[in-house]
Amino acid sequence: MSPTLDLPAMDVAARLPRLRARFAAAGVDALLVTRLPNIRYLTGFTGSAAVLLVGPDDTWFVTDGRYREQSREQLDGAGVTAHIEIAPTSAAQRDVLAPVVAGCGRLGLEAHGVTWAHQRTYAEWFANAELVATDGIVEALRRVKEPAEVARIRAACAIADDALGELLPTLAGSPTEREFALELEFAMRRRGASGTSFDPIVASGPNGAKPHARPSDRRIGRGELVVIDFGCVVDGYCSDMTRTVSVGDPGADARRVWDVVAASQRAGRDAVRAGVECVAVDRASRDVIDAAGWGEAFAHGTGHGVGLEIHEAPRVAKTASGTLEVGAVVTVEPGVYLPGIGGVRIEDTLVVTIDGAEALTEFPKDPVV
Repeated sequence: MSPTLDLPAMDVAARLPRLRARFAAAGVDALLVTRLPNIRYLTGFTGSAAVLLVGPDDTWFVTDGRYREQSREQLDGAGVTAHIEIAPTSAAQRDVLAPVVAGCGRLGLEAHGVTWAHQRTYAEWFANAELVATDGIVEALRRVKEPAEVARIRAACAIADDALGELLPTLAGSPTEREFALELEFAMRRRGASGTSFDPIVASGPNGAKPHARPSDRRIGRGELVVIDFGCVVDGYCSDMTRTVSVGDPGADARRVWDVVAASQRAGRDAVRAGVECVAVDRASRDVIDAAGWGEAFAHGTGHGVGLEIHEAPRVAKTASGTLEVGAVVTVEPGVYLPGIGGVRIEDTLVVTIDGAEALTEFPKDPVV
């Protein structure tokens, strides 16, 4: 992380008590956390291998020898109290955890993070415990961002805004999609990002009709729409933004598509507020595109949560459940994709506030550069 990024401290240590408070409702006495984003959220650990056993009173953190020093430094730095154990093999992990779990009764497993093979292994390790599948118990905490988390997402959004502002004029030189995507990554890293939050999408002309097109060696030409979907990571937290632009006038037909998507995006943004059902935000955006006759060309959800992962709760889609809460961070990103012609997607990342929502991505939406 760049030393120029002045970010507020996070109270990571306060999260484990909040997690334990959810055990009764989840029907568990302890939870085995195996998803790395959840482990990072609960402990501040950023390594690639660990499991976390959260008991009713104590916590056990198990990793391998590569992270002996890093785990102690990061957990201490976060103020997290845990028994840190180094277990280089699966058998060593079992030897550490099995005696602890033996007294737990009902042990929760993260249903969305445990494979069938892992479940069978844990059934053997913890034969004296009842294994219970939990559904998003840690993710439910992550759904509402603390102010310090929002500050990190805001910083990532600002870096992305600034990088795009630097590079948009270079489209006039007809770079390839791949070249532009690479320069975007470099520009964000130079500004302090640790990396991209996902592989950037730069899709020009007919390639824009593919919502998740990969940057190719196609050169970006004048008068054609270019979908640019990208983001970066600051201290583990992601940003996400899409702008659709054209070098010069793309023509009346393309402008009409752009105008409809822009209106759809405004409607979705206006619908984002505390207490609103996620499906209602999707409907607000989708109704505008349906009315224009392009409903079938809007083939994905309107948005998703953003945080330690680029896609996390809450979902904003036709099949979404739940409502938005103050502190939720979501995208609004409707699109229209016309095979053989091109596409338009416009996306902002917003945080739900007491009196509505605030856009964290602030780059202008002008279609012509």
